[in-house]
Amino acid sequence: MTSVPESNAKGARVVLVTGAARRLGREIALTLARHGWDVAVHCRISRVEAVATVAEIRAMGRRAEVLEADLSDEQAARALVPRVLSAFGRLDAVVNSASTFEYDRADSFTYAMLEKHLRANTAPAIVLAQALAAHVRERAGKGAEDGAGEGAVVNLLDQKLWNPNPDFLSYTLSKAALESATQLLALALAPEVRVVGVAPGLTLTSEWLKGEKFEQLHRLSPLGRSSTPEDVAATVAFALANHSMTGTTLLVDGGQHLQRFERDFSMM
Repeated sequence: MTSVPESNAKGARVVLVTGAARRLGREIALTLARHGWDVAVHCRISRVEAVATVAEIRAMGRRAEVLEADLSDEQAARALVPRVLSAFGRLDAVVNSASTFEYDRADSFTYAMLEKHLRANTAPAIVLAQALAAHVRERAGKGAEDGAGEGAVVNLLDQKLWNPNPDFLSYTLSKAALESATQLLALALAPEVRVVGVAPGLTLTSEWLKGEKFEQLHRLSPLGRSSTPEDVAATVAFALANHSMTGTTLLVDGGQHLQRFERDFSMM
């Protein structure tokens, strides 16, 4: 892929966005590029879409590269930050947007289903935060400038953690573990790295929920609308820019977490 001009290659902040080829990850990647970030666009299998995302970011005058990896593979996850450093020379932030979302309930739960979600949704976020912290500390130790001593991690969570229902049990457990990891990592990695959660409400259509039914449920909140991709991406940008924020989660859901739902939206 053609590189952008060298003038863009020095001093810019670099963010790794996982799952950035499509859907919410793509919107986050494009929004951060508009805010002046260079973007490492991670994908697992959606390379065609990732290349298109990179092209849009480069059209803004920002650097961007596609990095493919199956983050459920620990070796691949641990290799990702070194690959970002090889491509960009630095890394300042990680946004963990990639996610596995498969259906199970208490009566269909298996070890394998829980492990699949933990390996995709929880463990990679911890490994990437660990690697970012090591890089930031090494960079600061060398006396580098341009905010060398601070990094940030944003973990995408889910409003259903504050409004639980029994659907998608393994997915929910993996996100609950990630919410706990957000607090634990904020303590463990301070002061060099901040860690913040962002929890959207019903944001995008899916194979289970689309059309008028999606629109109806999207309006089911105290504000009369849940989150849009633009809302969530703007919140991620805010979390990365606010240097006093760590160990907390921002709920972006129109207040849906304040209402009681017996089922997941996609099962209603």
